[in-house]
Amino acid sequence: MYVNGTGVPQDDVEAVKWYRKSAEQGFAMAQFSLGVMYAGGTGVPQDHVEAVKWYRMAAEQEYAEAQYNLGVMYHEGTGVPQDHVEAVKWYRMAAEQGDAEAQSNLGLMYVNGTGVPQDHVEAYAWWSVAAAGGYADAAKNRDIVKESLSGVSLHRVSDGLRSCLKSTAANRANQASC
Repeated sequence: MYVNGTGVPQDDVEAVKWYRKSAEQGFAMAQFSLGVMYAGGTGVPQDHVEAVKWYRMAAEQEYAEAQYNLGVMYHEGTGVPQDHVEAVKWYRMAAEQGDAEAQSNLGLMYVNGTGVPQDHVEAYAWWSVAAAGGYADAAKNRDIVKESLSGVSLHRVSDGLRSCLKSTAANRANQASC
C-alpha cells in the first residue's frame, strides 16, 4: 500500500517498516520486497548485503523472484563475492518454477560456459523454454545458437523439450520443473 500509495499517501519509509514487520514473521513476499528496497536504496540507505540477506530468506522458501534476484547478485558479485556456480544454482531454482528471465540467464550461462560447462544444447533448451514463456530475447538467442547445433543435437533437445514445455505450461503455477 505505502510503496504505491494505494489508499494512503505514498511513503517508502513507511513501506519498509511494514515490509520488515511481515518479513520478520517469515512472509516470503515481504522478505523479497524488503530485499528490493535495500537493493535500490528505496526508503532505506542502499545496502546490497542486506538485500542479499532478505532475498536469501525468501529464496529459501522457494520464492522464484527472490531466487532469480539472488542469482543476479551472485552473477554480478553485488553484496556477495562473485560466484557463478552459486548464480547458476539460484537461476536454476527460479527457472524450474517457470521464471523466464532465470531460464534465459541459464541459457547465457550455458552458452558461455559460466559456472557450468559450456553446452550449446543446454543453452538452446533453456532459451526455448524461456521463449515459450514469452521472453523475446530468449527466442533471438535460441535462434542464434541453433545455427551451431547439428541435427542430432536438435533432435536430442526436442525430445526433452516436448515434455518440459507441456509440463511448464500446464503446471506453471505449481512450480513446473524441466
